[in-house]
Parts: sequence; C-alpha cells; structure tokens
Amino acid sequence: MKTFNKSIIAALVLGTTAMGAQANSWENESKDAWIDGKAETVLLMNTDLNNFDINTDVTNGKVVLTGKVDSEVEKELAEELVLSLDGVMDVENSLTVVKNMSAKHTDSKMMDDDNDLTDAKITTVITTRFLFDSEVGGTDIDVDTDNGVVTLNGSVESSAEKQLAIEIAKNAEDVRDVVDNLSIVAE
Repeated sequence: MKTFNKSIIAALVLGTTAMGAQANSWENESKDAWIDGKAETVLLMNTDLNNFDINTDVTNGKVVLTGKVDSEVEKELAEELVLSLDGVMDVENSLTVVKNMSAKHTDSKMMDDDNDLTDAKITTVITTRFLFDSEVGGTDIDVDTDNGVVTLNGSVESSAEKQLAIEIAKNAEDVRDVVDNLSIVAE
C-alpha cells in the first residue's frame, strides 16, 4: 500500500511538473507570437521596406530576419526597427542584399539615395520609438530628417516628455543633431 501511495505521489509530482512545463512553453510561444506580430507590423508600416520580401521568426524573444532587401541601409533599417520593439531580446539579421542591376545611377545619385534612405531610417526609427514609448505622445510629434539633422514638431504635455522625446531622437543611430520645435500644451 505504501508503494502504491508513493507511486501516486510520484506520478502527481511528475504530472504537475510536466503541466507546468507545458504552461511555460505555451506562455513563451504566446510571447513569441506577439513579438512576431509586432515585428511584421512595424516592417509593414515602413514605406521604405518591401515587407513581402522579409520574413520574421521568433524564438524566446530572439528575432531572425530572412529574405531580401535592396541595400545595406534597408537591411540595417529592418534590424533597427525590430530591435526597438518591447520584448525583443536579440535580432539575427540574415537578410540578403540584392542589388538592382537594371538601375544605373551616377555616384552622386547613389550618395543622394543613401542619404535619403538613411534619413528615412532615422525618421522611422525615432517615430517607432515614440509610438512604442508609453511616456511620449508619439502621435502628436512629427519627425523630419534631413542629412542626419532631426527636426521635432508638435506638442507634448510636459517639459519632462519634451526632454524624453529629444533624448530618444539624439540616441538614434546616425543622428547628427536635433532641432526642437516642440511646444508644451497643458491640458
């Protein structure tokens, strides 16, 4: 009888442990699915990327990007956008840069395109960070970038929110300067 009771207790302990592991696995899969959805959305909303050529896979908060992009700037932009999302622990960027061989540009035209793409990347990254930061009213701030100089226009509710928005912009990669045209509107 004692052996029977020990067997039942052992079975219950093992069953509970297995159920806990399944619940934990389900919870991790749910988080990964949530991150994957956010990653797909942020890439889809970006007009400088062709989201249909970029695939995302998430495991334990690590996002793997695969597919094709047209330039190194687009590759970096996709990584930066995904890396800025809450819950993302790491990004493995396995995107392949495919040069468009039919397009013939002069060197100055290519430099202008690179500057435009870098400016677009900066604007997108800052705007995305504003939208996902609960302390900044991202929809009330317009971000414009020209040759690495970011101009912030719009309204915020406090000087602290204004300072946070400026710091977020300054901390973005490739930003040379930030012009603050934000106004504080007390509600």
